[in-house]
Amino acid sequence: MLDSYRHKGMRRKLIETLREKGIRDERVLQVMGEIPRHLFLEGAFEKQAYEDKPFPIGASQTISQPFTVAYQTELLQVEKRQKILEIGTGSGYQAAVLALIGGRVFTVERQETLFVSAQKMLARLGLQRIRCFLRDGYKGLPEFAPFDRILVTAGASEIPPALLDQLAIGGRLVIPVGVEDQIMYCVERLEDGSFKEEKLDTFRFVPFLKGLNRN
Repeated sequence: MLDSYRHKGMRRKLIETLREKGIRDERVLQVMGEIPRHLFLEGAFEKQAYEDKPFPIGASQTISQPFTVAYQTELLQVEKRQKILEIGTGSGYQAAVLALIGGRVFTVERQETLFVSAQKMLARLGLQRIRCFLRDGYKGLPEFAPFDRILVTAGASEIPPALLDQLAIGGRLVIPVGVEDQIMYCVERLEDGSFKEEKLDTFRFVPFLKGLNRN
């Protein structure tokens, strides 16, 4: 599947929609305007790939709607060369956004089928520097901690203590918390090691589950 002029035109319209919905970070908009989202979806959804909607990607998971991706990425405030831990690789689309903004991305996926397909797609796009792990996201990646930024792309019933432990001083964690609907939390780690929480808008994500699901 190619990235055609038609796809690029649809992306431009999507970026205008994101602007209208309040996304202001031009870096986020530029990167999302470059990434061929349709390649991360099943062929049946290709014509709808640039609508502001989530779509199923298998294993009872979804690729988040573009506004949600942009919202979380903008909130994360990524700076060049920062270490970013993403929990929930899914299709790999969000990891691609974080990498092209300039982050050093470590991404964790618990579903083996998605882990394998995302690795292949990211390599196909020349993003082999994104490090992918088949792991339980609740445990994070302690061997690579601390992280400047941590992003969770599934709805958690609580903020996992392991992720707080792995957040660097001055770091920022963005995570949706709740059971049916989720409140977006932005957590900053202060100089004394304590945490400052901010509660933002309401979203709906697939559940953040523990453990691994191997094929």
